Amino acid sequence: MSDEIDNSSSSGVSRRGFLKGLGIGTAATGIVSTVTPVAQAATRNPNVVGPGEFPIKLKINGSTRSLNVEPRVTLLDALRNRLDLTGPKKVCDRGTCGACTVLVDGNPVYSCCMLAVEAEGRDITTVEGLGTPEKMNAVQKAFVEHDAQQCGFCTPGFVTAATAFVRKNPNATIEQVRAGLGGNLCRCGTYAGMILAVADAAKNGGRV
Repeated sequence: MSDEIDNSSSSGVSRRGFLKGLGIGTAATGIVSTVTPVAQAATRNPNVVGPGEFPIKLKINGSTRSLNVEPRVTLLDALRNRLDLTGPKKVCDRGTCGACTVLVDGNPVYSCCMLAVEAEGRDITTVEGLGTPEKMNAVQKAFVEHDAQQCGFCTPGFVTAATAFVRKNPNATIEQVRAGLGGNLCRCGTYAGMILAVADAAKNGGRV
């Protein structure tokens, strides 16, 4: 039956309007019934944090840094927006390009895919902690020697990922380097120079 016929009923409520109202009411009830237990659990359990900011401590580049974050804040946003460590870049923000790579307990991690609270108590190293212009590590030196960058935006992520790779794969071949850096993307296409740079750094036997 059409809405025109339904609207002529004495109640003045069409079938479609009734069903719409029923759906909205059911959805609202479902939301309330879901949120209420969560709120009650947060009140009962002192280990539940949020939704507001709470204090955490992160060990970054050998120093302990204190900051306040909401549970939803990623490690990348905490580093860049709260601690002014802008080496890791925010590009895709969905774990596909590698520009935000940091080391967590020595392993390369996309910091846009890790919550800051998850990193508490772990050893975090950003590109700022790998070396300085005056004292670069082997990967950084090789990148300079091979001119392995163009715009440079992806370079910190590549250097960080390459440092972890070289440490675990001393004397790696070109083919191994190419496979090992598959998680990082360079939009400028400077792969040839970067692969040669990492292969050169690997000749140091992983001493990075």
